[in-house]
Amino acid sequence: MINALSYTCIGVGILFWFWGTFPLIGERSVLFKLHSLSVADTLGSMSIIVGLLLKIPSEWPLLILAIISLAIWNTVLGYVLAYCSSSEGDHD
Repeated sequence: MINALSYTCIGVGILFWFWGTFPLIGERSVLFKLHSLSVADTLGSMSIIVGLLLKIPSEWPLLILAIISLAIWNTVLGYVLAYCSSSEGDHD
């Protein structure tokens, strides 16, 4: 049962990865494309890590650290991209 749940989480994560790449083909703005890609990539990576956590629970400290690092890194990266994409006159 745990193996099936683990492989399901990993499969869902891979689906999120592919799902995040499809907006790159569209005609929307670059920021929309980056946002959808980063959200799907974060969710996919976290799902894969949860699947690994179910598969190898002895490594839980490292895998929890990986989930926290992903959440913090992608949040900070989103703010940096938003700040850099704003007009030049808005920077202090």
